[in-house]
Amino acid sequence: MINEVIKVAYSASEAILNIYKHVDPAVKYKKDDSPVTEADIISNEIIIKGLKAFSDYPILTEESEIAYQERKSWTKFWLVDPLDGTKDFLDKNNHFTVNIALIEDTKPVLGVVLIPAEKLCYHAEKNKGAFKNGEKIYNNSTRTELTGSDSNFHSTEETRAFYEKYNIHNIKRYGSALKFCKLAEGEIDVYARLNGTMEWDTAAGHIIMNEAGCKIIDIETQKELVYNKEILRNNHFIACRNDLNF
Repeated sequence: MINEVIKVAYSASEAILNIYKHVDPAVKYKKDDSPVTEADIISNEIIIKGLKAFSDYPILTEESEIAYQERKSWTKFWLVDPLDGTKDFLDKNNHFTVNIALIEDTKPVLGVVLIPAEKLCYHAEKNKGAFKNGEKIYNNSTRTELTGSDSNFHSTEETRAFYEKYNIHNIKRYGSALKFCKLAEGEIDVYARLNGTMEWDTAAGHIIMNEAGCKIIDIETQKELVYNKEILRNNHFIACRNDLNF
């Protein structure tokens, strides 16, 4: 099934790039002041149609939320961010992604993160490893002088204080789920996110990191993030190599 999901992600990517390269998209703002563009909506439609063509699992996306009363009994479903990093998309810095995950019993078991502007596709399935454009990746880093990551647009004082506390001074900035991919392939060692994210922001990257020797820990529960909660917002988290603890 992973190949079908990758094809869907590439179809959405092509539509996004057509707008990215040729159109200055009109921007609307949601209640939380996050931007949404025509590219978000078109990508969402393509992904929903594409997934329905080969799967009967229900679909939850950033642009088509489902009430908890309807989805609370779901044991397996698709969780999608059709355009993660809309601010990066508008900034034209190439750091935006298409995220598609399959959730089973509150945990991701399949994930695709595609970076349209760079034609890079990361994917993973539970117990089958993580891949970048078909080649296996794993975070084998043994660096003791750690490299961290921060968001292009969502950095906070708390995040900066975290890195200071642990004497992490080499910080690389990325947008969207790209940070999870960079962690999975060993370019960074830790990514602290100490402000709001949603389940669709993290799910696909989560399984890719897990399969590449990394973890994503909810700082309140001290356990891995879980999905299909009544409130879809994630708690703050630390993503890092499996051998690190904070």
